[in-house]
Amino acid sequence: MSLSLHQQAHYSLSKVTAVTEAILACLGLNPSSGDLEKSPLSDPGPWEALHRHKRSWVWNQFFVLEEYTGNEPLYVLHSDVDKGDGKVKYVLSGEGATSIFTIDENTGDIHATKRLDREAQAYYTLQAQAVDRLTNLPVEPKSEFVVKVQDINDNEPKFLDGPYLAGVPEMSPLGTMVVQVAATDADDPTYGNSARVVYSIIHGQPYFSVEPKTGVIRTALPNMDRETRDQYVLIIQAKDMVGQMGGLSGTTSVTVTLTDVNDNPPRFTHKNYQYTVPESLPVQSVVARIKAADADIGSNAEMDYRIMDGDGPGMFNITTDEDTQDGVIILLKPLDFETKSSFSLRIEATNRNIDSNFLSLGPFSDTTSVKVTVEDVNEAPVFSTPLSKMVISEDAKVGTSIGRVSAHDPDTTNSAIRYSIDRNTDLERFFNVDAHSGVISTAKPLDREANSVHNLTIFAIEHPQIGKGITVITVLDINDNAPVFAIDYETLLCEHTMPGQVRPRNSSAVGLLFFSFFPLASHALEV
Repeated sequence: MSLSLHQQAHYSLSKVTAVTEAILACLGLNPSSGDLEKSPLSDPGPWEALHRHKRSWVWNQFFVLEEYTGNEPLYVLHSDVDKGDGKVKYVLSGEGATSIFTIDENTGDIHATKRLDREAQAYYTLQAQAVDRLTNLPVEPKSEFVVKVQDINDNEPKFLDGPYLAGVPEMSPLGTMVVQVAATDADDPTYGNSARVVYSIIHGQPYFSVEPKTGVIRTALPNMDRETRDQYVLIIQAKDMVGQMGGLSGTTSVTVTLTDVNDNPPRFTHKNYQYTVPESLPVQSVVARIKAADADIGSNAEMDYRIMDGDGPGMFNITTDEDTQDGVIILLKPLDFETKSSFSLRIEATNRNIDSNFLSLGPFSDTTSVKVTVEDVNEAPVFSTPLSKMVISEDAKVGTSIGRVSAHDPDTTNSAIRYSIDRNTDLERFFNVDAHSGVISTAKPLDREANSVHNLTIFAIEHPQIGKGITVITVLDINDNAPVFAIDYETLLCEHTMPGQVRPRNSSAVGLLFFSFFPLASHALEV
């Protein structure tokens, strides 16, 4: 090809070497030591160009170091047709022509007007041509070539997925994997070490470690206890240039939370508990709440309670409050201070979800004693017979005793009781009750035909408590009322009616009686 590449004659070797070595130093490469690796298609470096014949150049591929800012031309294009008499000019077209790359139409010097960024664009395809200056006609066919941007280490590694959140079970063995982090480097991974990253841990030792090549984070201590410390914040660094001096670095944070395992058994804080409840406590009421402490959380702290033994069989039950994990003691039968004033229970708490890996830390249960003391309350008097039945003749005189009600104070004090009638059940005050003896007597004459049964509510009062009993008084009948016809009767007789003759059905009963008992009168009525 007649259009060939030359370095300018005045482009001194010292300038080329100085510029190139300065840029390569940023890469951590030493051209004199052979650190610069080339691919089979790579263009030779500037220091080699002056020692080669022009015919040995690969014409269609050139390299430019990114970020290069020198004033010297990058390349010189020269046509064999150009005799140096100014009749030939050079024209450049293609990607970046005039905006990024310019060419001196007289000399063929190619310059870059901007810094090139390989990460933005890795190569440019350009066309060069030598034309007649007067006619603008080509003196040679147009030639196409590629300018490749040679990478330098100008990008630090970045953790695109950071910061990280991770968890690992507490008490994990040494070397347990926690999480893997990854950093990316925008530099060319095929050239040098600019994109070769190694990992290290800046903060988080001695608890965790990171594998330099893979970024896998592992536990560095065995048996870390969540109950002692449950969270760690690690700082992980990724450094390119394989971690060598001068490499760029980036960091990320990794928050590691120790997740819970069931490694703590439940324990009661006291071996004995005492509670006092009134004897009037209703059945199904809460007697007491106890709790076995468990340093674990969630399902690992769930437990069941049971009454192992006690001196009140069937009196109490215990269940688990699922929200608080308290043991709730429930009353199943009524309490009576006068019958039994205290109860003793033996209670056990056991973890529901036991991990076989930690049985050596058990047993995962505990017991305690609970004493329940019953407190006496002032109870209402109790009638010996809640429903009393009495009878009285309706001709009984006022003040006649009908019967006696009796109530007693169930408390140990056995206080005196006073009796009275609930007047809402005896509005006309037919009866009285003796306040001290409980004897019920008549206060007014009774009439069975007006009211045959009286239902009285009797109060037994032991201040401030009041007991109630029912007394049913039945009034017995006596013969104190003559027969009375419901209506007045009349009849008509025909003359000549014979004695004993029965009147027709529509005749009055009075007529029958009249003829039966007064036959002579019937003759007197004859006409």
